[in-house]
Formats: sequence, C-alpha cells, structure tokens
Amino acid sequence: MANTSLTRTSGTSTNVDKCTFSAWVKRGNLSSSDHILMGQYTDANNRAKILISDNQLAYFQKTGGSTTANAKATRQFRDTSAWYHIVLAFDSTQSTAADRIKFYVNGVQETVFSNEDYGAQNENVRINESSVPIFIGQDGNSGYYFDGKMAHVHFVDGTAYPASTFGETDSTSGIWKPKASPSGITYGTNGFFLKFENAGNL
Repeated sequence: MANTSLTRTSGTSTNVDKCTFSAWVKRGNLSSSDHILMGQYTDANNRAKILISDNQLAYFQKTGGSTTANAKATRQFRDTSAWYHIVLAFDSTQSTAADRIKFYVNGVQETVFSNEDYGAQNENVRINESSVPIFIGQDGNSGYYFDGKMAHVHFVDGTAYPASTFGETDSTSGIWKPKASPSGITYGTNGFFLKFENAGNL
C-alpha cells in the first residue's frame, strides 16, 4: 500500500465534534517519511491527518492557517511483523483537554505524549468536516502514503467509541483481536466499514 489510497468527498456531518477512526495496520517500512492512515485536505491552510511520524502515532490538523491540534504519543511502533489495532476517538466537547482525542493501541489507551495539543473545546474535527475530501492511506496532497497493510478500517461520524467497540481479547490466547462483526455501532452520515477481505468488494 506504499503508493495507493482511497478517497471520497464527505457529506454533511452528523456531528463535526465527534468521530472515531479504527484500523488494524501492519507496517511495511520504517522510513523517516510520514505514514498516513487517514487524511483530510482542502488546501495547505485547512488539512488534517492521522499518521505514524518518527514511529509514533499522531494527529495533526490546521484550520485557517493555524495549527488547531497536534497530539503525538511517545511510544514507538517499529515492529514490522506485528499487526497493531489503532483507534483514535475524538470528542472536542469534553472540558478536559486530554479527553478530546484518545489514542488506543491494541485495546490499551495511550497516556504518555510528546505533543499534547488536543485542540480547543468544541473545535471542529477536520477529518469529519462536511463536504470535504478525505483519504485512507495518504494525506491528500504531499504524496505521503501509508507503507504497509490495513484491514478492518472503521470511520464513525458522530460518536467517540473506545477500542473495545472494535476489538476484544481472545479467550484462549489472550491476544487482542478484531471483532468479526462489531455490533451496536452507529456510523452516522459519513461513517463506513472497510473490511478489505475481498478486492472486488472492499
């Protein structure tokens, strides 16, 4: 997936303050380039991306030329043989800044960050803006892609879900695994589920 991606133009958001991204990813290359999981790009002054940067999970957005969120977890993810379950849950209505963007990896919430700008209260989440181009696997402008594999990609418009909505611990092995058919998810207007198990029907 080093130079491929999916794109669509979103409709009217169910709630631009709340959304969730969930995906299982396997890294293919540990280059210094940004590896984009999901991007939104209107122009250089209005854009956003969920990415792995310097082997760290991050979210960045810019609105009207100003950086309006810039959060990066400290832990590094460098195992190219492993599948990681990555979830970012956004709820900018929260009064506590750290609750506005929650990062989960393999079912565990990340709590140590090297960048801690979670955005202002009630700040629009750009990846869930109405009527904008969004991208899976690249940022929409600079040619930075995700180098690796993705599966079970969910995007939820209007609700911030925890990782347990999409994954669970296997009762035999104790390993975190995807739920084959997650239930109770309200995807909203712009939401989707891409399982990627069939090239003819994503």
